[in-house]
Amino acid sequence: MSGPEDSPAQPDEFEQIARLYRPLTRGAPEALGLLDDAAVIPQRPGFDLVVTKDALVEGVHFPVGEALDLVARKLLRTNLSDLAAMGAAPYGYFLAVAWPSGTNLAARELFAEGLRFDGEAFDLSLLGGDTVSTSGPMVASLTLLGWVPQGRAVRRSGARPGDLVMVSGPIGDGWLGLKAVMGELGDPDGYLAERYRLPRPRLDLIEPLRDQASACADISDGLVADAGHIARASGVVLRLDLDRMPLSPAGAAWLARQPDRRQALITLATSGDDYELVLTAPPGASDRLGLSVIGMVEAGEGVQALIDGRPAPTGPGGWTHT
Repeated sequence: MSGPEDSPAQPDEFEQIARLYRPLTRGAPEALGLLDDAAVIPQRPGFDLVVTKDALVEGVHFPVGEALDLVARKLLRTNLSDLAAMGAAPYGYFLAVAWPSGTNLAARELFAEGLRFDGEAFDLSLLGGDTVSTSGPMVASLTLLGWVPQGRAVRRSGARPGDLVMVSGPIGDGWLGLKAVMGELGDPDGYLAERYRLPRPRLDLIEPLRDQASACADISDGLVADAGHIARASGVVLRLDLDRMPLSPAGAAWLARQPDRRQALITLATSGDDYELVLTAPPGASDRLGLSVIGMVEAGEGVQALIDGRPAPTGPGGWTHT
């Protein structure tokens, strides 16, 4: 793990690596004590190595001034959600951070503490990475590795006509949580803000997914958009009944206050940052998975959203960076 020298007023790059990041390896031999510029990953016979990468940009993916331990934990969790969607068990990660010029050591320590906390919670070790300085906003990027039994990764391309469409949990809490964090929505018990700041990757579902699901994606861009990724990869239509979307009590209470229920349902279905899973599976798998059924897979292309049995226009269906 390497990076440019920082101000003489704080430890140099190698001292920071030793102090902040070496403990995050948790003694993993693959990390080589962060003394080299690369890690050595041993093979695991009978398994495929799954690799995913996500980045968070200050002012885009988290508010300016957000507590940096929470930023670090969200960075880990968003990547873990990608592994969960493929049925892969997490293994280790590589980190890259672009620190705005003048970022003090206390801020960097807080970020490292967030990584330490969730690294222990999810049994993850830092294997390497890089730190640099930037004149722009903070950018943190993480590359996460996971293992899945050979040939059993759950992909987006396996949905078939006749499959059911399911989701693993409440939809819309991420968007409502952002509104709560920005002070635009009441959140007396802090539930919504926590759902935005600390998503809950559905690692509890990785084995059932491998056994039962035909296709899966995590809901980061929005339910409709991510269902669309499955539809496109599989060459099918996913018909979504938005009246059947599961909502948290906070989400249901927000919906009940909206003057236009139809538009409010579309908003929830096209908002991002939920980090639940949308998946398809044969009808016989429904009871075994125990998830909310919200639609069907049919022949055709794309996503068709319905409310009260009528088509509901959803535009692009969620967040894009274009």
